[in-house]
Amino acid sequence: MTRELVVLGTASQAPTRDRNHNGYLLRWDDLGLLFDPGEGTQRQMLLADVRTSMISHVLITHEHGDHCLGLPGVMQRMVLEQRRDPVVLVHPEAAGPYIDRLLGVGLYDGGPDILRVAVPTDGAVLGLGDGRSLVATPLDHRVPAIGYRVQEPTTTRFVPALLERTGLSGPIVGRLQAEGRVHVDGRVVHLDDVSEQVIGQSMAFVMDTRVCDAAAELLADVDLGVVEATFRLGDEELAARYGHMTADQAGRLAAAAGVRRLVVTHFSQRYPDTAGFGLEAGRHHDDVIAAVDLDRIAVPDRVDAVAGAEA
Repeated sequence: MTRELVVLGTASQAPTRDRNHNGYLLRWDDLGLLFDPGEGTQRQMLLADVRTSMISHVLITHEHGDHCLGLPGVMQRMVLEQRRDPVVLVHPEAAGPYIDRLLGVGLYDGGPDILRVAVPTDGAVLGLGDGRSLVATPLDHRVPAIGYRVQEPTTTRFVPALLERTGLSGPIVGRLQAEGRVHVDGRVVHLDDVSEQVIGQSMAFVMDTRVCDAAAELLADVDLGVVEATFRLGDEELAARYGHMTADQAGRLAAAAGVRRLVVTHFSQRYPDTAGFGLEAGRHHDDVIAAVDLDRIAVPDRVDAVAGAEA
């Protein structure tokens, strides 16, 4: 199964000669979560070999154009490619009127059903199947905006060597899993005695926000954190005024939150060179990628057990 971030665009307010408006596809096994399709996303999908059949969800953080103007084109592409499976469209409740207008821009005839989820001001938790969840949390921007976190559950698995040591095999193992403990030869074997916990992988998407507690909570201990870094050091006042972060702030935030791999993006057109964003954030975090259009960035391998090594 594939777990990667496909970067369709990295520009903030205005695209540049080298950077398309925002757009990010998270491929997560059977899921394809398209975050913030800005203008030009449909064309970027062609360049990145992304088909609409890969998209299960479209997730909008807020109504600013660089985060949603590509939505009509993506939906029209679904008609062209004869997409039939429903698509889930998630957005802040406050952005509802803007989403209505975007979906009504052109004739949408013969495309898949659109299952809309409007996230209220206090956030929401949505199911993604197989115990996975999508957490949507309000952030601190100039308009109502939300960040997202994809979270797998922590699961329990048996350790064969521990089972062998206790002499357990066959149907009694199933009983142990169902009941949590079994009696064997006059003693009690607990599930914890012969198993270990496997931490579910996680990803957070934190766009257009000032540094805030909600952003830190979304990013806490995630395997992959995609974080806006609109400005550079020296432009902190601009960042605060317009509801954004610098790369330095993004690096500090991710390091404090325990993010394993940090991707910085959403770069202002005032900076022609984006490599400096990675260097700036990298002063605080040792695994930083400054996103480039059409990059494919792997989600780091899972942590195998609660206190174990990587798989």
